[in-house]
Amino acid sequence: MKWLEHLKTITAHKIMVMRHCFAVGLYKQGLLHDLSKYSWTEFSMGAKYYQGNRSPNDAEREDKGYTSSWLHHKGRNKHHLEYWVDYNVDRSDTKHLLVGCKMPKEYVIEMFCDRVAACKIYNKENYYEKQPLDYYMNGRSRRLLHPDSAKLLEKYLNMLARKGEAYTFRYIHNYEVIPLRRKKLAKYLPFLKYLFPYGEDY
Repeated sequence: MKWLEHLKTITAHKIMVMRHCFAVGLYKQGLLHDLSKYSWTEFSMGAKYYQGNRSPNDAEREDKGYTSSWLHHKGRNKHHLEYWVDYNVDRSDTKHLLVGCKMPKEYVIEMFCDRVAACKIYNKENYYEKQPLDYYMNGRSRRLLHPDSAKLLEKYLNMLARKGEAYTFRYIHNYEVIPLRRKKLAKYLPFLKYLFPYGEDY
């Protein structure tokens, strides 16, 4: 049954992303990740176009010319770069009507976790740690990423490819997520910024 296989796939993916998010310290985002996939709009199309080795969004897009599931999904999940696409405020730039806005760092990190998990789920035993980087470099969506967000994501993907998952997750936790927490706490407890410097935004 395709609906059951789809349910297994999205649940396995969600659990894996949750583990990755927990490893880097993004607990709330790990728990809330991709919950919209269980809505009828997304789940029904995912089950209908279930492939097993790639996203059903691709199959729906090829069949209909668009994907209703993805249009629903991208507007509800901030870890997708497409969520941050908006009209260009630079009216003199007539070539780029729509542009990618700079993503908050925590969502770039969640996007990284999502991409790693997706490669693991779809490639299973054929997964290797450079694969998320290869997939990203061969994809079209990176053209829409804000340059700063792209640079940060590529930093994580290259680190994963060169130094492995354990090192990369530990780095993100210690040098990205913990400073983010301190920065947020400093809004309510200003003295913290003098005790625990949290660095600059990317």
